Amino acid sequence: MLQILTTPFPSGAPCQSVPPPQIQVLRAPFITYSLKRAAHLYSHCVKMEKSVALLLVLSLVRISSSCLDSPEAYKFTGAVCRLTHPAAVVLNEKTTKVIEAAFQHARYPRIEGVKSMGFMGEVQYGFHNLEIHNLSIGKSEFELKENEGIRLSISNVSAVFKGTINYGYGSWLLSLRQSVDFEIESQIDLGINPKLYCGKGKVAADTTDCYLTFHKLKLLLQGDREPGWLKKIFTDIVTFTVKLVVKSQICKEINNVANILADFIQEQAEQFLSNGNIGVDISVTSHPIIKSNYIESYHKGLVTYKNETSAFNTSVFNPSQLSENRMLYFWFSDRLLDPLMGAVHYDGRFIRNISGTELTDLFQTEIFSAKPELLNKWLSSEGPMLKAKSVSVPHMWTTTRGTFVRAVAGVELSLAEQAKPTLYFETDVTVVVRASYAEKKLILNATAELITITEVSTSGAIAMDESFKTYLQEAVEKMGLPKVLSYLEAELTALMDERGLLLFDIINPEVIPQDEYVMVQLDFGFPHHLLVEFLKRTLD
Repeated sequence: MLQILTTPFPSGAPCQSVPPPQIQVLRAPFITYSLKRAAHLYSHCVKMEKSVALLLVLSLVRISSSCLDSPEAYKFTGAVCRLTHPAAVVLNEKTTKVIEAAFQHARYPRIEGVKSMGFMGEVQYGFHNLEIHNLSIGKSEFELKENEGIRLSISNVSAVFKGTINYGYGSWLLSLRQSVDFEIESQIDLGINPKLYCGKGKVAADTTDCYLTFHKLKLLLQGDREPGWLKKIFTDIVTFTVKLVVKSQICKEINNVANILADFIQEQAEQFLSNGNIGVDISVTSHPIIKSNYIESYHKGLVTYKNETSAFNTSVFNPSQLSENRMLYFWFSDRLLDPLMGAVHYDGRFIRNISGTELTDLFQTEIFSAKPELLNKWLSSEGPMLKAKSVSVPHMWTTTRGTFVRAVAGVELSLAEQAKPTLYFETDVTVVVRASYAEKKLILNATAELITITEVSTSGAIAMDESFKTYLQEAVEKMGLPKVLSYLEAELTALMDERGLLLFDIINPEVIPQDEYVMVQLDFGFPHHLLVEFLKRTLD
């Protein structure tokens, strides 16, 4: 992860050794150091190199293992998520389900105690097998408290706790020992003030500011709603202890469930952005920011491929680049998208074979240039197959016009009866791509900026004139480019569907290219499938 002066992929020596008296420059986000040409200072410079290297490692370890203050973290941020107040309103609709899970998942310990009851002497009691029944929750309200946290109010929580109680008391006057079933009827209002922070590289929740207001807490022994005076004295004494235990366990479990939920959401995001050997490190660079109208989290967005991780580069992120008009915003830096394309290349995914009727139909496309007779001959031979692949690492960069992609593709035409390709050529292509998402499908529109044929060869001693190159150039633009886009649309849509995107109710998504980053903004309906999956995990 802490590679310097290297391209992300493929693996190579992380630093080139430089003999004296040449110059070596080490660059890091906070450190730049030069060893100037001077042979008589070489040994002194070696000592200084060690000191600089130590400082360099320390600074990078700080970046990778801890969270920075927001302005400082921006330049190390490759991805941002902003959830606005309207989105929080939608998610809050099912907050009661999460609270129900916390109540049901709570494990209540054995409660034991001793109380003095005057002439009755000491009363010993123990609650066992405490379980919750008939749980219902009224409503949930929330407020985003700027630079503080979230205020969450859950009202009209009604529940019945059931179990067994062993109790006994004894004195010179009375003596009793027995075990009976009990019920505790309760009606509670719950207040939580969650704070989001940076914990082990992830967004974590602290809900220790939790309080319960008991409007009703009634202990019934054997269902007796009109106990005698002795039972009533006893139940009044132990009810206070029960109240403390219930509050402690409920608040403890809410904190546990809140962090399970935070981990669950981030795991879902990581899984969505990973496939095979390719992944994205979405560890946070700073603690989340809470404003009155939105919650925002900042992530590294470093691409991982096998044992390699893309390098740190300064990001252009600034909160002013995102607005608050839509429910959800994603911000992706070019420093994430470009290495991601490189990883796909190294994983051998930019390869496609075309044969049979698909190949025949492809060359039926109308273009201005006349099709060479030689090409007609090859295509009418037995078993022609066209293979296209990227031959060097493609690169991309984003402007307000769209996402520019430059790639060099190698194309070969092979015939069944020949061991070597009949035709091979390379083309250097630069296109501008704009993306959209509608009816649960990715749509890519591309405009060719530059197409050149850089190399042409055949299996025989056949001279290729300029008209042949002209035809290939137009064929790449009008046949090849649309074909590649159709493959990418289908493959990427299938990949997103596999990751569950089609299960989301996504409303009017927009992909907006800007200088050095891409912004995605959308509205959404409540993701019921995620809630079901989360509750399964929590209650198992």
